[in-house]
Amino acid sequence: MIATRRQAVDTAGQGDVHDLTEMVGRIVAESGCGSGLATVSVIGSTAALTTIECEPGAVADFNGLLDTLAPRDVPYAHHERWGDDNGSSHVRAALVGPSLSLPFEDGRLILGTWQQIILIECDTRPRQRPLVVQVMGE
Repeated sequence: MIATRRQAVDTAGQGDVHDLTEMVGRIVAESGCGSGLATVSVIGSTAALTTIECEPGAVADFNGLLDTLAPRDVPYAHHERWGDDNGSSHVRAALVGPSLSLPFEDGRLILGTWQQIILIECDTRPRQRPLVVQVMGE
C-alpha cells in the first residue's frame, strides 16, 4: 500500500529549522501500514531535509557549517543571472538534499533516541514550504 499526504510549513528565512518528527510519525501511524518506508520531500530548490538532534546547540552548529560552506555575503553567478540574493540558498539546499527516507515498524518510525527529522529553510526570505510524505508498506 502507498499513502500520500501533503502538508505545508511556514518558515522565517535562512537558517530557520522545523522539527517534523511528530508530524511524519503521525502520518505513518495514520497510514494503516505496519512496516515499510516513509519518504519525506520538500518541494522547491531552496529548502532541505535531514536528521539531527534538534536542540539549539546542534542546530547552531549545523547553520554555522552551512554559513562556512555557502556564505550568504559572497558573489554568486545566480545573483547576476536572476538579480536576486539567494545563490547561497540554492547551494545549501543542494548540499543537504530535498528528501529523506526512513524505515518504520509496527506503525512507528525507527529513529535513534536523539534523532529528529528537520526541515531547514535555506532561502533568504520567509516561505511556505510544501511537503509530501509518502508511506509505502504493508
